[in-house]
Amino acid sequence: MDEDLDRALDAVGPRLRALRKQRETTLSALSAATGISVSTLSRLESGGRRPTLEQLLPLARAHGVTLDELVDAPATGDPRIHLRPVTAHGMTILPLTRRAGGIQAFKMVIPAESRRKEPSPQTHEGYEWLYVLNGQLRLVLGERDMVLRPGEAAEFDTRVPHWFGAATAEPVEFLSLFGKQGERAHLRARPKRPEP
Repeated sequence: MDEDLDRALDAVGPRLRALRKQRETTLSALSAATGISVSTLSRLESGGRRPTLEQLLPLARAHGVTLDELVDAPATGDPRIHLRPVTAHGMTILPLTRRAGGIQAFKMVIPAESRRKEPSPQTHEGYEWLYVLNGQLRLVLGERDMVLRPGEAAEFDTRVPHWFGAATAEPVEFLSLFGKQGERAHLRARPKRPEP
């Protein structure tokens, strides 16, 4: 085996562990999702076992990354970003950031059918900022029930019970910035220059 391939395979274990921790997934849950035993997953993460293609493919799928990202393949010079949407809670979520921690960005699409659902507000740690791109977003936030239109934004502490869905018979698309530890989105402005 050549040296570059050895290095790439040796780096897969720590990358697998980091992806699993970032997604707050247990070895048992990952085992159920991939069909790979917990002991094999543990040995892959610790570097005690080298991964095979048959193991890497389901692991990449479970973590929502490409095989190239999983093995840290060298860049090809192609500037396109291959984002992988995830479907959860009846909506399509497209992660726009790839780093662990800090504020995470998502594009979210909620189908029109969600407007027929009874709101079931949820709470969790964090802070969220929403910006509507297309359609109309119904936001239930605590005692308030409001509709946001394209170009409108909202920000709130996610410890306040909240729910969102399509407000009309059209799907709604919006951007979401979410800080798990309660980070707030803010802009830094250049200081104003003194008048001459």
